[in-house]
Amino acid sequence: MLWVSGRDVRVKNLFDINYYYFFDFDFTMLIDTHCHLNFAAYKDDIDEVVQRTIDAEVRVINVGSQYSTSQRAVEMAEKYPDNFYAAIGLHPIHMFDMHVDESELPFKTRKEEFSPEAYEKLAQSKKVVAIGEMGIDYYHVPENVPKREFARIQQWGFLKGVALAKKLKLPMILHCRGSKEDMAKAYNDMLRLLKESDYNNGVVHCYTADREIARKFIKAGFMISFTGIITYPKTDELAKVVKEMPMDRLMIETDAPYLAPQLVRGKRNEPRYVGYIADRVAEIKGITYNEVEETTTNNAMKFFNLN
Repeated sequence: MLWVSGRDVRVKNLFDINYYYFFDFDFTMLIDTHCHLNFAAYKDDIDEVVQRTIDAEVRVINVGSQYSTSQRAVEMAEKYPDNFYAAIGLHPIHMFDMHVDESELPFKTRKEEFSPEAYEKLAQSKKVVAIGEMGIDYYHVPENVPKREFARIQQWGFLKGVALAKKLKLPMILHCRGSKEDMAKAYNDMLRLLKESDYNNGVVHCYTADREIARKFIKAGFMISFTGIITYPKTDELAKVVKEMPMDRLMIETDAPYLAPQLVRGKRNEPRYVGYIADRVAEIKGITYNEVEETTTNNAMKFFNLN
């Protein structure tokens, strides 16, 4: 069940996310606050994917994970100014050479050092609305790098990103993923670094930790964003986080091409599927789809200072 301006609509084809945009009601345009249409996963049909995003009247924050994809995000935002914005940054896994075995799209990283000067030059574009994604990732571990050195390099790179965000007065998109053995450590290390930096203008993207950690981020002044993971079976604990979340701190994202919502799971994800996530938030919180749409869009516009 999805809601359109307070009215529920049953759908014949649940795999067509465009369906609820063709009703003659007033609605607020959804914003996918984190996707990667600048990635190689879309190299063969990017024009079609962009057109589907525009047709669905979804705006997106296209997020870089290294210099090349950050540059591509800026180029796309300038090419499609009505629907696209850019975030630029260096994902922690791109600080090392390693194979990343993500189930949807395995890939190999190339080591890069964060250059504040190079990224600041990219940020001269008016379409750049955030620094990121940057953060802490103890889940993906490169071979032949001692754990202490591995953490030190990540944390030092992250602090450079925080310093640039503060200098440019931009919010940050924060990546955080704990190890299989200790999910909390990465989040707690990030909170410590942010506190030491006196910085709280950020959103924790693709949140997967528990309510206790979420409370710490909310208390510190951060936003939290949820992906299609909340639509999956056996994610009751994450649903409890969503249930407890203040609506003025909540945003939604696809993280496309990854983490397609349950009804399209197994497919390559796209920004047009963000409505499934909004619908799940509405279901968990017991409110209308329209309320989620309006609130999360307003949150994103305020957080990213969008026109």
